[in-house]
Amino acid sequence: MRRSFWLLAWGIAIAVVLLWGKPLANPNRLLGAASFASMPRPVVKVDAERLMADVSAIAVPRQTADARAAARAYLVRQLIEAGWVPQLQPYENGDTGDTGVNLIATRPGSRTGAGSILVGAHYDSVADSPGADDNASGVAAVLEIARLLANQPTPRTLQIALFDQEEEGLVGSLAYTAAADLSQLRGVVILEMLGYACNTPGCQKLPARLPLPNRPDKGNFLAVIGLREQSNLIDAFRRAALPVMTLPVPTSALRFVPDLLRSDHAPFWQAEVGAVMVTDTANFRNPHYHQPSDTVDTLDPSFFAKATQTAADAVVTLLMEN
Repeated sequence: MRRSFWLLAWGIAIAVVLLWGKPLANPNRLLGAASFASMPRPVVKVDAERLMADVSAIAVPRQTADARAAARAYLVRQLIEAGWVPQLQPYENGDTGDTGVNLIATRPGSRTGAGSILVGAHYDSVADSPGADDNASGVAAVLEIARLLANQPTPRTLQIALFDQEEEGLVGSLAYTAAADLSQLRGVVILEMLGYACNTPGCQKLPARLPLPNRPDKGNFLAVIGLREQSNLIDAFRRAALPVMTLPVPTSALRFVPDLLRSDHAPFWQAEVGAVMVTDTANFRNPHYHQPSDTVDTLDPSFFAKATQTAADAVVTLLMEN
């Protein structure tokens, strides 16, 4: 995640998903769109041990080309073992002249014209940081969703995207949106730091200007960030039977807060494709953000598994929408 990200300020719609909150009165209702009634909804169950094993395999500094290639090789193997056919998308980084590589895989849907949902995360890290939370956690969650849905039929197509060089300025996701045909994309879910939780009062910070009526001071929730015009993507996270707070603000406000465009959801916004980012709020909670101390042992495995389950359930909801 880019350091000057942030994200949680007025100018976007914010959904805060509390992982141990009161369930909604009707969690089984699909929100924002009708579902394909003739196809059963896939049931997915996240494997917490497998999640942590993936993070452990990835969480070494991944800033150099060689380190990113090693991480990418692991990701390719895992996707192939899960039944996917990953493709490499090389591109030239115009700022540095080196080559980056995105990793893309597609599982076709069953309904022609239903469109696709993309689930993505960046697999690089900043220099000298193992990047366990930023963003091995997001990558591991994408892998888990890919495994769970590899052989589960859904009306919509599922696309997996693991982006390179996010930390250098969203280079990989910008290259992807510039080269790909986005016309069939019905939504994008970017997973960005999912594994850190804190339960001491005051451990969670939020920007002072964020106009929330109830400001949580414990880091036991996920933030789901999207534009007001893309409310169906945020609404999909209600499927997990968790309470959601939303703060809708016009897209026009983004020009006043350019830092809101500094993660891999931003190129999709700029391309006018609906996208949300799911995050544990990064440096507003995690003191190890962009530090050598961002290691596997600092993560909360239970929170991480629940966060990934929440994301997986939301992705299934989006894949089933009509």
